[in-house]
Formats: sequence, C-alpha cells, structure tokens
Amino acid sequence: MRKGNKKRTRIIMVQGTGSYVGKSVIVSALCRIFKQDGLRVAPFKAQNMALNSFVTRDGGEIGRAQATQAEACGIEPAVDMNPILLKPSGDVKAQVILRGRPIGNMSGREYYRHRARLLKAIRESFERLKNDYEVIVIEGAGSPAEVNLRKNDLVNMKMAEIADCPVVLAGDINAGGVFASLVGTLELLTPAERRRVKGFIINKFRGDIGILKPGLDFLEKKTGRPVLGVIPYSYDIGIPEEDSIARERYSLFDKEPKQEKINIEVLYLPHISNFTDFDPLEKEAGIHLRYIVPGARLGKPDVIIIPGSKNTIDDLLYLKKSGLAEAVIDKVNSGIALVGICGGYQMLGKKISDPAGMESRRKSVTGLGLLPLETVILKVKLTHQVQAQDLLFNSGAINGYEIHMGSTRILGPLEPVFKITSRSGKPVDIADGAVSKNGRIWGSYLHGLFENDAFRRRFLGSLSKNKAGKDLSAGSYLQAKEKDYDRLADLARKSLDLRKIYALLV
Repeated sequence: MRKGNKKRTRIIMVQGTGSYVGKSVIVSALCRIFKQDGLRVAPFKAQNMALNSFVTRDGGEIGRAQATQAEACGIEPAVDMNPILLKPSGDVKAQVILRGRPIGNMSGREYYRHRARLLKAIRESFERLKNDYEVIVIEGAGSPAEVNLRKNDLVNMKMAEIADCPVVLAGDINAGGVFASLVGTLELLTPAERRRVKGFIINKFRGDIGILKPGLDFLEKKTGRPVLGVIPYSYDIGIPEEDSIARERYSLFDKEPKQEKINIEVLYLPHISNFTDFDPLEKEAGIHLRYIVPGARLGKPDVIIIPGSKNTIDDLLYLKKSGLAEAVIDKVNSGIALVGICGGYQMLGKKISDPAGMESRRKSVTGLGLLPLETVILKVKLTHQVQAQDLLFNSGAINGYEIHMGSTRILGPLEPVFKITSRSGKPVDIADGAVSKNGRIWGSYLHGLFENDAFRRRFLGSLSKNKAGKDLSAGSYLQAKEKDYDRLADLARKSLDLRKIYALLV
C-alpha cells in the first residue's frame, strides 16, 4: 500500500433514493473502472445493515457488499472498508459489529447512545483508507431523505460531510417513479446537503432511451444537475446484491423442476444469512436452483439446502409452523439429500439451546432430529477464514470462512465432513460438521464451500444420477467472477459520462 500519501485522495459517494436501487452494484462498477484505469481504489461504507457478511483475513466481519467491491478493486477486503455492521436478529434489535468485532445486541435507542464512539471509529477507518488509496468510492445506505433519521445519521450526508465529497444520487427506474424519487429526495435535503448532490444516475432501464429523453431533460431543468448516465437493466451479470436476493431474481422462486438438470431447493428463511453461498451453484449450466419462500412448497428436488440464519431458533420454529420441517423430513425419508450450512447445520440436530438469549427470546427448541447432535448458542462469536481438508467427497483442500456463535456436540458415531487445518492463518486440527451413515445428510459451519471448484463438482456429481454431469462447469468460479466485474465495468463505461464523473474527483 501507498504510505505517506502527499496528494489529496479523490472521493466520490453514491447515495440512493431508497434501498435496492443498485448502489452496491454501481459502486462495484466504479471501483472496477478506476482499477482498470490504473488507480489504487478502495470502497467504503460507514454503516451497513446486512445479514450477508464476510470474514477478512484477520478474522474481522464486514458486509459482503464491501468484500465484493474490494474484489472489484483487486484488493484484499479489510474492516476499515465497513467499520460498522448491523446484523438484525429480530424486529427491534441487531448485533452491532464495530471494526469487525461484535460489541453487543442493541435496540435503535441503545445504538444511538454510542454515536460519539461510532463516529470516531468511522473517521479513523476512513482516514486510514485515505492514507493508502488514491480514490475512495463511498456507498450510502437506504435514502438520505429519511428526515426522522437525520439527527443520528452516520452513513449518508453525515459521511459526505466527513469526507467533504460530492454525491451522486441513484434511482431505480425499473421500480417506477424514478423522477419523483430523485426530485423528492432533493427537496427533503437541507440546503447544505442539496449542494453536495452533483448529478444523477438512473439504474435498471429497459427499452428505448429516446423515449426516456424528455424525462431526462425535465430532471436536469428542474434540478439544475446533470444526468450522469442511464444504466440498462442487466440480466446476466452476477454481481450479488447487498442483503437480499434481488427482486429481479424472484422468478427463481416459481420455477418448475427440470428433469434434465440437478434440482436444488434452498429454504428461504426469515433471517437467512449469507445466501451468496449459493451463487456458484446458480452459475452452473446443469443446475436448476429454486428458493422456497414463505407460502411456497417443496417441489421435486435432488437436494434440499437449509442455509445460515441470524436467528436459528426462530427460523426453525418458522419451518415447523409452516409445515416445511415435516415436508423436509418426508423428502429425506424418501431418499432426497439434505445439506445444512451453519444455522442450517444446527437445525439438523436434536436440540438447539440459547441460554443467554444471544439470538432469540426462546431458551431452547427441539431440532429436526435428523442427526444425533446438540447445539448451544454461546456469547463468543467465531469469525475466521479457514483452510480445511474435504473428508466427504475427497476433493482436496478447500477455503472457506466461519461466522457463528454456536458450539455443536456430536452425540453419536458420526464422521466429520471437514478437517480444519488453518484458522486465521494459524495451524489447527479441528473436526467440522457431521454426515449421516448413508452420506445423504450432512452439515457444516463453513461458508463459501461451493466457491471451491473441485468440491462443488464432486458435490454436484454425487447428485447427478447421470442427469447433468456433462453440463457441469470445469471452469473457475473466481475467474467467472472476474469476468463479471469486467463486464459490469464495460456496461457502466458505455452508460455513464465518465468525463463528468472524473471531473467530480477533485
């Protein structure tokens, strides 16, 4: 990294008219463009509310979006890129992670009592990045026009003030009402905040740009600010969303099974976390992946996956109340494979206890009873990048990461799924996960498993029954991601007025 930077670091910030307008993806695009143009660039988000998280090399937990943006920059993700991460565990409380480490579960009122401490951490992280990089691309959160949140704002206009940077306001035209959203957002800002907004980006456009032009002319005349670009809706560039499966991908929920493909069904839990675990599976041509949302029924899967959860006990009770737990057990009894990742692994056992109330108000719940194991939710959170040996499919060494507060005890003669050989760079010898005697049910605490190409192919091969073996990719998932970043940058270059955007980087 560059030390002792003499030049003024150039900064730009992307805010939005609301959530899900594409801020994270636009930041990723700008990061990749600046990297391609030879600049040392880093992402930054002061405060992120997300259940989709990532573990840095030193064991710190940050939002997955900032890890993705760091990849687009070609750099190692670091906690300074996201100094505050909020992980909701219910409707009124969230786990607060400060500089990669949890400091407690707090309500909104409790959280804001720490504002001075939080601002100090934000400033310190941002200054460290400024010392190391030539360009910083900052992402806002939700909308800056939430007037009830202005007093305690840390991530939108307060961050723009700290960075003393220009703001680009993004809106989602696919959701409708984009011009009202952009103009209305400006109207609700204070005069000082309004002066920071230097232009607009309209995202997710479909159709003839000529038909849109009268609206663009109106927007520029009404606000006195330029439209910096209109980015087309992208169907096939797989950059993950920040904290939920994008609305544009909801069609996955209703797909019918494909006889010639491997059918994978993932239970969409109310507190689902790290759903990006399944992105590598979606990229496989021979795979048909479907999310089972509330109200949906299991189809005819070759494998069911129970994903991670920020509130394992309550999500397990949801499965029981909805009838999905009984349906999963019926499928397993008929020979269907079942996989549990992290919280999903805990659900496979006989019992889950939370004596300290770390995730749930309920102290314990009976598990699915499919594997002889018990889990206790502890006060200490484990966050590590790990290396392990695959004992289940013998695919060799794998990389992954742990994010969990549970400790699972095996009660019967089960074999582990992995042998962890390294945690946060330190040699260890730790068994992880468990597999049933027939090999059809297994679970693990490790995230990122399917990003390992050899493991993914062996796993899918075990399910194929000669269905789709010829369609399974022999390529690298990491290389595919790199191509997606480049394709995203190419799309943005064609859509944005980069001359005007570079002019903002003063």
